[in-house]
Amino acid sequence: MSAAAARGLKAVPTVLIVDDEPQIVELLRTYLEREGFGVSQAADGEAALKEHERVRPDLVILDLMLPNLDGREVCRRIRERARTPIIMLTARDEESDKLLGLELGADDYITKPFSPREVVARVRAVLRRGSHETPEVLRLGEMIIDLRGHQVTLAGRPVDLTPTEFRMLETLAANPNQVFTRMQLIDRVHGHAFEGYERTVDAHIKNLRSKIEHDPRNPRFVLTVYGVGYKFQRPEDDRRQQAAHA
Repeated sequence: MSAAAARGLKAVPTVLIVDDEPQIVELLRTYLEREGFGVSQAADGEAALKEHERVRPDLVILDLMLPNLDGREVCRRIRERARTPIIMLTARDEESDKLLGLELGADDYITKPFSPREVVARVRAVLRRGSHETPEVLRLGEMIIDLRGHQVTLAGRPVDLTPTEFRMLETLAANPNQVFTRMQLIDRVHGHAFEGYERTVDAHIKNLRSKIEHDPRNPRFVLTVYGVGYKFQRPEDDRRQQAAHA
């Protein structure tokens, strides 16, 4: 029986392992199946995209260095069409590679050599983060955020956001009026609060505002809470505040 069929009958979470090293695939398969996961696999980037489309896995473990298409390109293409959680797997431990993978939309990052038990624990943690029930579409005045389609429209006009910008907007908009510190935003967006990456949050917010605000210098949606962080203001709250000061 295929992994997809097994999942359909028993609601078994399915993990797609993408790696061109058979020993690693078998090691991860053994540990994941022992913990109750269904497992599918692919050995190169092109096969990974086809298998992702066929199986529709609950999570992808994706090696960075692959034949045909590398892991970065596979990650980018998956993110164009789905919100499947992705854990990047690589032999390199350079911070620039880690941040690039997260910028492309990966949910977590593990370097080789690794403990297979740690990988299983990371898989469970990422799936738990994505298991909370949220609406597929957020409608906030003239802004519509399609969470499944990974698209935003503003007054009927599509807004082109990077994966990080989209996740920041999703995090803020799904929790209106809740204030997030920069480190909390990083943790929500990437799963880890990287020291040193905190300073880039302001740049992402600035870019996000330039795309969704009529006047980025006087934002209506993404507001700064000085000394703390950022929050999302619903359009109706903005109108109430304007009426109170009229």
